[in-house]
Amino acid sequence: MNIWFTGTGQFAALCLDALTRRGVTFTRIITGNPTRSGRNNKENPSPVEIMAANLGLTVTRTGKLSENQELISALDSENPDVIFVIDFGQIIREPFLSRMCLNIHPSLLPEYRGAAPIQRALLDGHDRTGVTVFRLAKAMDAGEILEQRCVGIREEDNASDVYIGLAETGCEVAARALKNPEGFTFTPQDDSLATIAPKLEKQEFLLAAESSATKFVNTVRALDMSGGAYIIADGKRLKVWRARLREDLSGNAGEIIMSDGSPVIMCRDSGVELLEVQSEGKRRMTGREWSAGLRGKVWKV
Repeated sequence: MNIWFTGTGQFAALCLDALTRRGVTFTRIITGNPTRSGRNNKENPSPVEIMAANLGLTVTRTGKLSENQELISALDSENPDVIFVIDFGQIIREPFLSRMCLNIHPSLLPEYRGAAPIQRALLDGHDRTGVTVFRLAKAMDAGEILEQRCVGIREEDNASDVYIGLAETGCEVAARALKNPEGFTFTPQDDSLATIAPKLEKQEFLLAAESSATKFVNTVRALDMSGGAYIIADGKRLKVWRARLREDLSGNAGEIIMSDGSPVIMCRDSGVELLEVQSEGKRRMTGREWSAGLRGKVWKV
């Protein structure tokens, strides 16, 4: 088959790697233009471009895809059978949209259409999610479904764990479907069941000890790949990268106590053990390492 790959972000990079490992060959790989940063205006290639280089593959950079005349011409001359569009960061328009454009989305569509499906599933406390291979349509994440697979979420899974697992599972499903393209069968989504996964807002990253311990832990799990959730302890920001429920403990909300050498922050209904944290300007460390530096001081959030 003549297959194009179009993607820019980290999820797309993981999928490019996973599909390639499963024997899928791409005749063209398209990615967004590099960003620039720093005093020297340094060029930063996209995660897909970096992954492609690691795989020995060549990429085509583009700004707005629908305005790239070179790629529009190539669309006609090369006539791809399938175009994967994953984590691209652009709305796909004609003449590309009318082709067989497939997306791998990390949710069980029509659940969690939008920018943050994994994070929203964890924030909502779900113990399962899934992945959907579907055909792009004009409406966001609303195209017809080719394949889906449900995936469980373990209590200890953070968003980054789920993210990697869904990329692998989605590519396994997609690669299997590509073995029989004549058998592609699409099922319309039921729009009445659709839920939205909007992008994360700044205020969602601040952890509240007045919330339930379950909500506190779910927020930590959901935001670990988005910069990390945090508390304000003793006037300073403390990021919490991993945490777990301590339903055997209770106390005054906001107080940090010690339990068997580990710091536990008390929430409204029970405790949360801080397993991995990071103080401002410091490296990540275990909760035990951090609490050793408190020298017996009782902190309150």
